[in-house]
Amino acid sequence: MDQDATIIESSNKEALRTYAGERGYQPMLSVWAEMNVVLAGEFRDGNVPATMDPLSAAKRSFAALPETVLTYFFRGGSACRECSLVNRLRDEKRADGPRGPIGFAISARMSPALHEAIGKLPESAWEPYGKLHPEETRECAEVDFVPGEKSEKKDTQPLRYIAIRMRNCQGDLFADGSKVKHFAVATSINEWKPSRLIEWHREKAGAIEGVHDVLKNELAAGIVPAKYFGTNAAWLRLAVLTYNLLTALKRLALPAECLTARPKRLRFLIFNTPGRLAHRARSILLRLATTAERPAMWLEAFNLLPLRV
Repeated sequence: MDQDATIIESSNKEALRTYAGERGYQPMLSVWAEMNVVLAGEFRDGNVPATMDPLSAAKRSFAALPETVLTYFFRGGSACRECSLVNRLRDEKRADGPRGPIGFAISARMSPALHEAIGKLPESAWEPYGKLHPEETRECAEVDFVPGEKSEKKDTQPLRYIAIRMRNCQGDLFADGSKVKHFAVATSINEWKPSRLIEWHREKAGAIEGVHDVLKNELAAGIVPAKYFGTNAAWLRLAVLTYNLLTALKRLALPAECLTARPKRLRFLIFNTPGRLAHRARSILLRLATTAERPAMWLEAFNLLPLRV
């Protein structure tokens, strides 16, 4: 499960300012990455930070999973590095489920203590990860670090921290004037190599962030229709329902090559096909401006759907 918040800009006077400075809203969504389905969501005012109670969305998301799911994993950004959520993910005896381990990886906040621990790593500890990039080198390393937070319990196994180092190949400075950028991921998964864990955690960019992109730019969730909070929340919910319905359509009825199709492509293939009604010999004909293969695909999809309207 991937969980993250996004910003929806709005010029409404009732919209509150986000951390980025503009007015808008900051909803949080949780996505079942393998099935590409939104499990839960919260529509929030723009001034509500993503760190505010991410646990409630996570609870509803895990409760929405079917009973056939037996293995659980969680990926999140630094906003999910909140003590109540992390403690619940680490507790295998959750009263309201799911029981058992949940392997998770969450972006860690770069505190001065963590930055100092990363700086002490020897050069031999770093190893490349991911595909080669022509403009920068990306490396990762395991770092011994235990945060001095009050939420850390003495009888709890410390989390594992993986550091990330990014450097420009030509020695150029980044936009902020630094030569090196450091990031870190906190995880409960101890079996995977650092490179595999970082690559797996980075895959959430194509999952939850991809969902945000489709909702805002292709399903109209990025433009709120009214000044009322409840109306805008319902607008986002309708966009999420549409997204899940399109996912069900692709998985249940459409060909395999349409599984990764975005709404824009589905409009071109199915929904926006032009046609003309013609009356001839006491019958009505529908002439479609498309190839013969398309109607055959639609009929097959219609027969595969479990419910017909």
